[in-house]
Amino acid sequence: MRVLVIEDDAKVAGAVRSGLAGEGYEAVIARTGEDGYFRATTEPFDVILLDLGLPGRSGLEILAGLRARGLTVPVLVLTARDTVEDRVAGLDSGADDYLVKPFAFAELLARIRALVRRGRPDVALRVRLADLELDPVARTVRRGDTPIDLTVREFELLAYLLRHQGQIVSREMLARDVWKEPSRGTPLDNVIDVHITHLRKKVDQPFSPRLIHTIRGVGFLVKEGDQ
Repeated sequence: MRVLVIEDDAKVAGAVRSGLAGEGYEAVIARTGEDGYFRATTEPFDVILLDLGLPGRSGLEILAGLRARGLTVPVLVLTARDTVEDRVAGLDSGADDYLVKPFAFAELLARIRALVRRGRPDVALRVRLADLELDPVARTVRRGDTPIDLTVREFELLAYLLRHQGQIVSREMLARDVWKEPSRGTPLDNVIDVHITHLRKKVDQPFSPRLIHTIRGVGFLVKEGDQ
């Protein structure tokens, strides 16, 4: 999920980007209103975090401009302005939610997830196979009633395999689409195999049926039952 953070405070922007990266989100930072507006109107984002007090184009001007162009991407306003008038102005200009600084990062994450569910139900749709369920917004995985704790890379790997369930996924596909290293000098085969092994121990070994299968010499196949 891509998040645009339009924030001129370097400390706040850096903390938000670091926190989002730790959750597996891609955060793009814009430090001025002009840069933020340009990125918001030329690049795809799942949600925008928007400060109101920006150099150049103000947050309210950005909001009004985005909505005037028909862009419906969810916008969460982050601001130190906490008066009723400020909240009303932001919401009237097209904001979907409002969070006052300083804020807890856990609350920010919860607000982002709620906005994505509301604005992009296709992204929020949970992926299921047998009793395995993956929620791409909450970033949770469970088999039946048992939650499964995955690293960021393991989550991305499982999500990719599930999106291609019933299809053979090659190591080249994983290197290109999950590791984002299509032109690496040395193959990622060993690294990928190690992650698949770890994923199997968490997702398959304690449960039945087995879901992650190796197609020797080709790649991997996620399906219910024996290969």
